[in-house]
Amino acid sequence: MNRREVIGGLSLGASALLLGGCDKLNADPGVRKILIGAEGLNLRSQRLLAGGLAREYRRDQMSPVFRTNGNTRPASATYQAHAATNFTDWRLVVDGLVARPLAMSLRDLGAFPQRAQITRHDCVEGWSAIGKWQGPVLGDILKAAGLSERARYIVFHCADAFGSRPYYESIDLYDAFHPQTIMALLMNDRRLPMGHGAPIRLRVERQLGYKHAKFVMRIEARERIDNLYDGKGGYWEDVGDYAWYAGI
Repeated sequence: MNRREVIGGLSLGASALLLGGCDKLNADPGVRKILIGAEGLNLRSQRLLAGGLAREYRRDQMSPVFRTNGNTRPASATYQAHAATNFTDWRLVVDGLVARPLAMSLRDLGAFPQRAQITRHDCVEGWSAIGKWQGPVLGDILKAAGLSERARYIVFHCADAFGSRPYYESIDLYDAFHPQTIMALLMNDRRLPMGHGAPIRLRVERQLGYKHAKFVMRIEARERIDNLYDGKGGYWEDVGDYAWYAGI
């Protein structure tokens, strides 16, 4: 059994059974507590395993259909205004614990060295799809901003929300500087579609799909995440559904 076939100590076969019944499982507070409690073991085992690269696939293995999931069109007036102008005046803000805060256009982001990778997206709801993603490596962006030695986490603030709760996600520096962690501008050799997070989304290939924040508007470097919103490090984590670390 290889590294990619393990999710928190469960084989993919066992995990598929769990994921297929995720609605019933998530409705049980006891089951959620057990799954979230296994997060530390999952993280430690992932970091100890050799290699550390997510599997990459051939073009002929790409999925003919890659479904959208979650929010597909943020209701934010600011986002809608940017979408109406094809994101001409949109800027990705990089701030927090950095020496040189940035506000980058799509052209600015396109000037970074671009990484292309064909990977499998594994959703916690039990489906998977293989697609091609391309964009600057997140680590290069953080280096350009002059990341502080105090920074421990990278937070992705997004344009979408669920009710009054803004959507956000976070990862630590280990995953932020992983060579396959990119800010995707292209999907399957075309500009990222709105349903998949236009104009830019996170791809953190060693974690489950809910960690791959869409509609990213701001990247913030922080020393702590326990003092942000409800303190769990992400929207789904805060509402109690999923663990902060979702390694696969």
